Amino acid sequence: MPRSMVLAAGYGTRLRPLTDERPKPLVPFGEATLLEHALARLGHEFLPAVVNVHHLPAVFVELTRPFAHLFEVVVEPDLRGTAGGVAGARARFDAGPIAVTNADVLAPVDITRLLRETPDDGLCLAVTPRARGEGPLGLGAGGRVVRLRGERFGEELEGADYVCSLGIGERVLRSLPERGCLIGDVALPLARRGAPVVSFRIEGELVAPGDGVAAYLDAHATWLRERMGGFGSYVAPDGKLGADVELSSCVIGQGAEVSGQGTCDRVVAWPGARFAAPLADAVVTSSGRIVPRPSLPRTAK
Repeated sequence: MPRSMVLAAGYGTRLRPLTDERPKPLVPFGEATLLEHALARLGHEFLPAVVNVHHLPAVFVELTRPFAHLFEVVVEPDLRGTAGGVAGARARFDAGPIAVTNADVLAPVDITRLLRETPDDGLCLAVTPRARGEGPLGLGAGGRVVRLRGERFGEELEGADYVCSLGIGERVLRSLPERGCLIGDVALPLARRGAPVVSFRIEGELVAPGDGVAAYLDAHATWLRERMGGFGSYVAPDGKLGADVELSSCVIGQGAEVSGQGTCDRVVAWPGARFAAPLADAVVTSSGRIVPRPSLPRTAK
């Protein structure tokens, strides 16, 4: 039975209008979807995972056919929140602690070690450390969470960022609310009554492509540096470029076609997209919709 879950049921409002066309977990990132990256980071030992779905469920099923063997789907007719989503899938999990991760935040979390550190009657949050007082979390002795949502439960030694992956102990899993948030409605009440809410440090770079269109484009620039070893471009094997098209820091997906004349700079083209050069700082969806990088708001003088 599954020991992991990928939370994938939100509307993806921060990535609109991209998520008008696909659920956010199925938005392409590099050469795969965000969900495929999340499943790969869980590792074979923790697959198949459970994945909850709400937004565009028919599109979700259609687009995941090639890798549907890697997960079990739970459709949520009504959104239940992160805690409620896990509670709704409770009967599918194996005994013992389970790992839960967001589909749109890609962090190098060692799931085996995370679950080893997860207390039976508590939670273990994967974090990156920061200076004391910084970040949404404060950590005390032994990595215990002592500051959360503005409340304090002990002496803080350092701050931290939560990277949207956590381990849930078996006793906590059984008592999850049917609706609510894993942080505000589970971690916070546990910390208030002194139950163990602990942390697990990760090493490596966190990538958050789902934080908005600008973040999505920036995350692709990071992916290109890692994949290409510099600032080159990636073109899928069946991507097509016109003879007069030049690319600079672009990602061209499967079956995408670029015509016209000139340079495409910092463009992400989804599978099947068709568009013409020149173009810069934009996402081109499979339907051909061009979504430019949002402009920074002007400050009053």
